[in-house]
Amino acid sequence: MANATGLISSYATCTGRRNLSSYGISRSGFLSVERNMKRVFLCSAVEGVEGHASGAPSSKPPASRLLGKGCKLVGCGSAVPELMISNDDLAKIVDTSDEWISVRTGIRNRRILSGNETLTGLALEASRKALHMAQVEPDELDLILMCTSTPDDLFGSGPQIQKELGCKRNPLAFDIRAACSGFLLGLTTADSFIRAGGFENVLVIGADALSRYVDWTDRGTCILFGDAAGAVVVQACNDDENALLGFDVHSDGDGQKYLNATIKDKEAEHVLGLNNGAAGFPPRLSSYSCIQMNGQEVFRFAVRCVPQSIEASLEKASLTSSSIDWLLLHQANQRILDAVATRLRIPSDHVISNLANYGNTSAASIPLALDEAVRGGKVQAGNIVATAGFGAGLTWGSAIMRWG
Repeated sequence: MANATGLISSYATCTGRRNLSSYGISRSGFLSVERNMKRVFLCSAVEGVEGHASGAPSSKPPASRLLGKGCKLVGCGSAVPELMISNDDLAKIVDTSDEWISVRTGIRNRRILSGNETLTGLALEASRKALHMAQVEPDELDLILMCTSTPDDLFGSGPQIQKELGCKRNPLAFDIRAACSGFLLGLTTADSFIRAGGFENVLVIGADALSRYVDWTDRGTCILFGDAAGAVVVQACNDDENALLGFDVHSDGDGQKYLNATIKDKEAEHVLGLNNGAAGFPPRLSSYSCIQMNGQEVFRFAVRCVPQSIEASLEKASLTSSSIDWLLLHQANQRILDAVATRLRIPSDHVISNLANYGNTSAASIPLALDEAVRGGKVQAGNIVATAGFGAGLTWGSAIMRWG
């Protein structure tokens, strides 16, 4: 079988050592601040300008922040569509069976958007649950990060989340598009805004509806994906309470050929005709193709990259794998979860897995599984969780965090 050398071309540089002390960067991967810390005045958010589109004036002045704060996770929530599709349901439309799917993937059911349900609606439900657990009001949010590759609007869904939550201070809201690594990158982005931008409360949402881009006649991909949303509230804290202990993130565009949903022109004729004096203009209407995936190569990529990334994050956090209470990976395939756990010598009963019920929900999978584990009493305050996302791009990354 071919070796996926294109996927590991950046390993050497990913794990290379650099002397960053002169830049004030600590081994944890974060900006270190000397004991004689200087106070730096920063705006907590871009406040509304009088006369902007909504007409809402700024409700409070910019706040001074102390550079070098830490951050912690204080609330989580999740939401899934009502419609459940089982392996037996899929066996009615493609040549497969419950046994064939479950043995190869660990998946038995998945949830699919239907009727009037929207991805934004799922994201709102998950967000409200996370805010309620965190005891944070929408108007206390400084930033909303919507991690999705399947927004309801081409230009992004983040601002709609801000609107529907009723955030009157107009906090910044934007989308992060990194597929199955999206939520992990959302966490690291939240950390950066809190540490360097002085933000206090950041809502990180992972939500995807990959069912919109699945070829339901392809048994190699239609069995894998489901729709869902999950969210966490990341909050500023004193540095000695910091709970995002270390992270490691990468990408390798050479692997895009193994997992993609590229844009394609529609076959319909040009609206203005073909003989308008300008070759190729106007362009044809475009849409995205269905998901194309080389499962074997993606599997090889994941079982190589993910353990290395987690080991790198552990080193930055000055921890070892024996410190991990729970391993929480992107819920792609049970075989991947098992292989990574074996590599890191983590017992199977310390691996969080819910993909049997939901399948691969892309950016939603980590916060969805985390929320179930927290509300089910599995993950307790103070537990060390090693998490990792990996997928299209190709992108991958990991983080070591303390819950609560």
